[in-house]
Amino acid sequence: MTIMTPHEHQLVSEAIHEAERHTDGEIYAVLARRSDDYFSAAGFALSIAAFIGSMVMAVLLHRYWLQVDVQTFALAMGAAYGSCLLVLWLFPDLGLWLVSRRTLYRRAHQNAQRQFLARNIHVTRRRTGILLFVSLAERYAEVVADEAIDLRVKQEEWDGIVATLIGHAKRGKLADGYLEAIAKSGDLLRVHFPKSFTDTNELDDHLVEL
Repeated sequence: MTIMTPHEHQLVSEAIHEAERHTDGEIYAVLARRSDDYFSAAGFALSIAAFIGSMVMAVLLHRYWLQVDVQTFALAMGAAYGSCLLVLWLFPDLGLWLVSRRTLYRRAHQNAQRQFLARNIHVTRRRTGILLFVSLAERYAEVVADEAIDLRVKQEEWDGIVATLIGHAKRGKLADGYLEAIAKSGDLLRVHFPKSFTDTNELDDHLVEL
């Protein structure tokens, strides 16, 4: 099932088409549910927690003179760790709570870079493509601009567009966020890369859901 309705997809396509009418720039939009399953990262966090837990348990057993043989203790800890991994596998969203915000953002950023290359945004004739990227699970948004645009547009202006995407996403208004971000991106591109007679539409004017 898609996150946005067919009507919302149509509105985004029309907004991209309208924004590109006035510029040589190319706008591409991607919406990801999540950028990683985080099973390995969350599993590592569980491993650290299990190690610390086993040390605490060993100290408590020793303190209260409780006798547990090593084999039984190891089996109990292994069973507990395995059960936690099973729960993590069955309910992958729990892994998001075990991973640092820095890791979440890094994985989402890496996904944005992959999408920029995978969608061939980097091979436009004048290097004027941009990607509007949102990853919901990480609550992350980014604008990835190709070389020619990046040299002319200040980061503060992209940050404003990112804030627009995030602000609308928090309110559950994804389509509105993309529509406003597309309009603002189009205005920036029109200033730095106005429409030329030789311009052609090099990228599809739609939003891709992952």
